[in-house]
Amino acid sequence: MSLPKSVARAEVQYAIGHGVSPGLLTDVFSVSAEFFALASEEKQKVKIDMNNRGYVSVGGESLDPQAAPDIKEAFNVGREVTTSDPRVVAKKPFVGVNQWPRNPPRFRETLLAYYDACLTVARHVHRAMCVDLGIPTTFFDKGLEPSGSFLRLLQYPVSGGTAGAHTDYGNITLLAQDTVSGLEVLTRTDRVNWVKAPVVPGAFVCNIGDCLMRWTNNVYVSSPHRVRSVPGRVRRSVAFFCELDGDTVVECLPTCVGSDGPKYAPITVAAYLKQRLDATYAYRKSKV
Repeated sequence: MSLPKSVARAEVQYAIGHGVSPGLLTDVFSVSAEFFALASEEKQKVKIDMNNRGYVSVGGESLDPQAAPDIKEAFNVGREVTTSDPRVVAKKPFVGVNQWPRNPPRFRETLLAYYDACLTVARHVHRAMCVDLGIPTTFFDKGLEPSGSFLRLLQYPVSGGTAGAHTDYGNITLLAQDTVSGLEVLTRTDRVNWVKAPVVPGAFVCNIGDCLMRWTNNVYVSSPHRVRSVPGRVRRSVAFFCELDGDTVVECLPTCVGSDGPKYAPITVAAYLKQRLDATYAYRKSKV
């Protein structure tokens, strides 16, 4: 696979030529629509757990903890593991078995195929960033296998949906959008205005996340974004949140220290993810 090309639209970065087949993209949106069309009681059978796997109903999270709950549904899967996996046995945070609904058909196999395809893209992107950052190209490889990444299906209702202003938590996010726009990104210049991220067919929107910002000491800066979908059409997107293994310590890279030293204290991926998720989900707040 050749390295994905980056295309800039306003302040939004897209990746094209990424190698994920158009057929697989079509399939993942198809099974997403079928899943969200299930009865509420069926979806609640796989409601989200403390390992961040499963279904989130409308109003179940607030990506901006200071704002009203988001108007959207979601379904999360992580790397497929079994109950005998040593990390599961050791009860490592955010490592657990995925929750799979009985329907729709091909749901599990499609999501796992898409997960693996996105992880391949993420490996290439990380190696390209290593070149830019002046570190060995294999620096992130160990943390990417086993990966702590999550795949998330998202649906915003026909009445108009929202996702609060936030930054993503990990290293990078690869976001596929359907034909309905709604994603907005905060401008880097004035940090006040929001610009739309138009749909580019077959492309991924690429977001930098907080952990990569911490690794690079703000050489790369995470991108605040939100969703304001237009009433009249259902909006769907599929996000691949590339996270390193939970035990990985995120600390300033030696090539990014700068004259003022590191801006962030070292923290593990799992500890940082817990901080962010505890502030986002009502079900977690009652258990922390």
